Amino acid sequence: MYIPPAFRNDDKASLHAAIAAARLANLVTSSAQGLMATPLPLLLDPEQGEHGVLIGHVARANPQWSAAVEGEALAIFMGPDAYVTPSWYETKRDTGKVVPTWNYATVHAYGHVRFFDDPKHLLDIVTRLTSHHEDVRSAPWKVSDAPDDYIRSQLKGIVGLELTITRLEGKRKLSQNRNEADREGVIAGLQASPAEADRAIASLMLDKQS
Repeated sequence: MYIPPAFRNDDKASLHAAIAAARLANLVTSSAQGLMATPLPLLLDPEQGEHGVLIGHVARANPQWSAAVEGEALAIFMGPDAYVTPSWYETKRDTGKVVPTWNYATVHAYGHVRFFDDPKHLLDIVTRLTSHHEDVRSAPWKVSDAPDDYIRSQLKGIVGLELTITRLEGKRKLSQNRNEADREGVIAGLQASPAEADRAIASLMLDKQS
């Protein structure tokens, strides 16, 4: 990923937080058959390895898991993003020399991926993923709420994965290359937007300033 110095995020705690906040990732691998990508939820175990381990599962019918991976795998986590109109820039009024852009936050996690179909390990991953997304609900659903034989039959249709992260790249493009007046204009414009992602970018920009 191309990252100008002003947009680089090397803070591991911040990168892990961005991964945890992302609801869906894209897992990209290369094989003799070419590039393959699957959107799927991935859960970070930050205590394993130097940079953490990502866990998840894919459908058994998905050919990505059975194609021998060449080199590293890549998991892409996108945070909020927002279109930035030049109309928000003070520079537009001063010189008119402005163009549109896009602000966003993203994390790329590279590493070695391993696929497996051990039922006990699969059940653990499914249980952890479910708890991660259900525990915020007032009445969370649990894997144990379903009949055991039904869960066992469902596990036969998936393959687990673990991606041991070898390096992390983080990018937060938040108008750091603009002057203060332009940034303030962007923040005000995004805060007034009805789009949740726009307001989320405004919050990130304010955090960046603090």
